[in-house]
Amino acid sequence: MLGRLEIKSNFLDKVITGDESWVFNYDPETKWQSEEWHTESSHSKKACLSRSRVKTMIIVFFDIRDIVHKEFVPPGQTVNHAFYKDVLEQLRKRVQRVRRDIPDDWVLHHNNTPAHTALSI
Repeated sequence: MLGRLEIKSNFLDKVITGDESWVFNYDPETKWQSEEWHTESSHSKKACLSRSRVKTMIIVFFDIRDIVHKEFVPPGQTVNHAFYKDVLEQLRKRVQRVRRDIPDDWVLHHNNTPAHTALSI
């Protein structure tokens, strides 16, 4: 990568990095929804957001500027090469829409999990 950076100083502008992470679901409430009234003299209390026991996997692709594409993995879905191929197709379409300066000239950087290194990918 350092060699490419020496040849083209704007090389990092074209790199899109992908990563997966497990996140908890949160159930956000408005202040009005979470108010509790005990007596007339007590003040309203804002309930804290509590995380769910349900975890969801999110796949995020980002570049030097911002998040380019994100996708939540449906519950029970295995991230295999077929699923990841569909995610990459959605990423390709998104890059063409939001990164018009590099629609066909970008580099994908991701780790070497089996779904990423399958022959079909």
